[in-house]
Amino acid sequence: MVECSDCSVGVAKVKTAKDGLPRCSDCFIRWFEKDVHEAIERMAIFTPGDRIGIGVSGGKDSTVLAHVLSRLNKRHSYGLQLVLLCVDEGIKGYRDDSIREVQKNEADLSLPLTITSYRDLYGWTMDEIVAKIGRRNNCTFCGALDRAALRAGCNKLATGHNADDAAETVLMNFLRGDIGRLQRMGAAARQPTDKATTKQLGNNSDDSGTTSAVAAAETGDDESLPRVKPMKYAYEKDIVIYAHFGKLNYFSTECIYAPNAYRSNVRSFVKELERVRPRAILDLVLSGESLRLKAHVSQPKLGKCDRCGYIASQKFCKACQLLDGLNDETEDNTKDQGQNGLNSATRTNKSMDQENTKRIEMSNCGGRTECGCNKTDKSLDF
Repeated sequence: MVECSDCSVGVAKVKTAKDGLPRCSDCFIRWFEKDVHEAIERMAIFTPGDRIGIGVSGGKDSTVLAHVLSRLNKRHSYGLQLVLLCVDEGIKGYRDDSIREVQKNEADLSLPLTITSYRDLYGWTMDEIVAKIGRRNNCTFCGALDRAALRAGCNKLATGHNADDAAETVLMNFLRGDIGRLQRMGAAARQPTDKATTKQLGNNSDDSGTTSAVAAAETGDDESLPRVKPMKYAYEKDIVIYAHFGKLNYFSTECIYAPNAYRSNVRSFVKELERVRPRAILDLVLSGESLRLKAHVSQPKLGKCDRCGYIASQKFCKACQLLDGLNDETEDNTKDQGQNGLNSATRTNKSMDQENTKRIEMSNCGGRTECGCNKTDKSLDF
């Protein structure tokens, strides 16, 4: 039997992914919460009085985030108002089951829960959208969580993105040559960290002090709701272990509409890197954060949608543009059926489907790094 590296009394139940040390279950829980707390302190992402919307889907990442933030908020007197936010996309056989797990966590944590549906936000469910435009671009209806947070009066949105997620995104952006998104993940506007922090994050390759510990922990700009990622430096394996030792309720089925080809390949590669060298995940994250963009590379300027007031790179946000296409198509089909009969309506419907799908495929909203328009895979738990 191997003894716990922390207490030297208990029997080690697991070897942590981040530092490779054996720990008993109690010490692991304490270590994980301390690790997240130290990351929060380094990143300085919270201010007393903040109303934080925690995006919860019922998955492991968001469930662990909600429990850890609730504990740390009380233990360290963060002074935060915490609200659970869940988006019901209207996916039968998937989201309805995961919402039941969210409601269990609501009861366990005694935190207020707000459930916002696609039907309320857009007038369509995800199932209906997919029936119209197909599976490929259904997740282009982005921003639902941000809108739910604004409705709930939150000034920040906390998501359960972890170190594995961040490493995959950095690598995907490298492979696509997406300089702009690498920069928006990076540290151009952040204060440089000191050497001790750089070493603590596991990056021994550069002692120059130019890597920011704060970088990409908070995304957004003056026009959008800031997103914070308290578990950005937590390994996915450690999150799963925390959920297991804490006996947390969570839903583990992947969304039935989630494409997986591109990100799955990148994820497999990152996992292989981790197997050979566990610190490779943090190294990828820190590499992405340390990038600087040359002055001649232009960045899109984001404004507000003329219709709904949400962040947009054009006159109308992508959600409003797509809703126009869906609603116009429905109206045109109804008119055609009355004038020309079923055959004409079928031809018009097919033509509109093709035109609408082509327009969706050719455009994106120019939004933040996490925006669904810019990912081949949207299956990340928030």
